[in-house]
Amino acid sequence: MRRSFYHYLMTLKGPKKNDETDFANHAAKDIQFPKQSEDYEELSSYLEMNGDYLTNMHTFDDLWEKYLENNR
Repeated sequence: MRRSFYHYLMTLKGPKKNDETDFANHAAKDIQFPKQSEDYEELSSYLEMNGDYLTNMHTFDDLWEKYLENNR
């Protein structure tokens, strides 16, 4: 079953301190995050305009690749 990127990201939430968990924890609090999206362009554009909690887009790109691997 395919799941949204947000759903995948929520599996990474936790107390651990690294870029991935920080991203997941902040996205969980972002009420405007496109929660149903499976589209890279939509998510990337959203984060570039609204994701001030994301320290760099490399974190998103790395997680996107892992997301794709998990959704095969």
